[in-house]
Amino acid sequence: MPTARLHPLYLFMFLLISSNSLARDNQDLKIALGQQLYFDTNLSFNRTQSCASCHNPATAFTDQREYKAEYSQLEGAVSLGDDQISFGGRSAPTNSYANQIPAFHINKQGNYVGGQFWDGRSSTLTDQAKGPPLNPIEMGIPDKTFMRARLLENTSYKKSFADIYGSAVLADPEQLYEAMADSIAAFEKTDFFSPFDSKYDRYLQGKYELSAQEELGMTLFFSQQFTNCNLCHQLKQRPAAKGETFSNYQYHNIGIPENRVLSKQNQSAHGHVDIGLLANPRVTEEEHKGKFKTPTLRNVAVTQPYMHNGVFKELRTVVAFYNQYNSKSKKRQINPETKEPWAKPEVEENLSLKELQHGPAMDDKRIDALVAFMKLLTDKRYEHLIKP
Repeated sequence: MPTARLHPLYLFMFLLISSNSLARDNQDLKIALGQQLYFDTNLSFNRTQSCASCHNPATAFTDQREYKAEYSQLEGAVSLGDDQISFGGRSAPTNSYANQIPAFHINKQGNYVGGQFWDGRSSTLTDQAKGPPLNPIEMGIPDKTFMRARLLENTSYKKSFADIYGSAVLADPEQLYEAMADSIAAFEKTDFFSPFDSKYDRYLQGKYELSAQEELGMTLFFSQQFTNCNLCHQLKQRPAAKGETFSNYQYHNIGIPENRVLSKQNQSAHGHVDIGLLANPRVTEEEHKGKFKTPTLRNVAVTQPYMHNGVFKELRTVVAFYNQYNSKSKKRQINPETKEPWAKPEVEENLSLKELQHGPAMDDKRIDALVAFMKLLTDKRYEHLIKP
């Protein structure tokens, strides 16, 4: 009896389905490996911290560790390094919704957009994952050869890397390091980091009813007549769009002052200047000095303190800081946390005054309404972290 033969079209469909199935299986394995790596303290020299130490899923992927008394003022603002004595110079950004950030590029209007870190110096999540392990202040691994030895201590890792990337990857420190970063990025691209299930998302689905204060806050946020929030903190073309991340990922200098507590800790001279976007190796124009990427407002109510250096402790203070640019009132020129006038910008040139000086000054009712609206942007699993 002759052997049955598949029609070429059916054979192609079978091969395509099989290929897609294998690709999905491989991606699932990659995600599982990335999840293991994300929580593994062995990726740091002294085995004291993992990716999750500074981007903890329990605290909206930020670093809310408690430090001993002498470092307590730095809690949340910057992260303690693997050596347990060094601190970074910038706040660890939340990994919440980082998988929505576009690769670093220049848009049609000539503006820098996207990238990871505050200055976009790592274009993608994979690039970002390569940075902290080799940073001497962060995880302290001396080089990729050392990391290869550390990874191969784990027999489970050896099998996973070989199964996913091929056995040759185990012999090459460069390839293995790239595979490690690729796996971590695969995990970070999952919905675990971006569930879009906040009260705001439920409101869009007709499953949550806004309070009068929240509705006022939303109106103010999306209005270019009363505030200018959505000029920088809106990605989609229309307000109330599904999948909004509340950032256009462009760069601005909004006049953030120096965090003197941080400067003192890091033994920086008073008046230390963080040059922001200009620290990105791909950016050379002086006009970008002091600019930082506009962060997402997803989970903003539970990811305090705020700004690239953690200088403001409360979300209401951030709104009050913006409000000072549109108010002549002496009351609005006082930082509510320090009870002193707002400190001068760390970088006084290149201020985005066109964006900052817009609309009428807000009274306390409207400031509180904006804060109430931003609390709506908290993922469901973090709602218990919101302060009353």
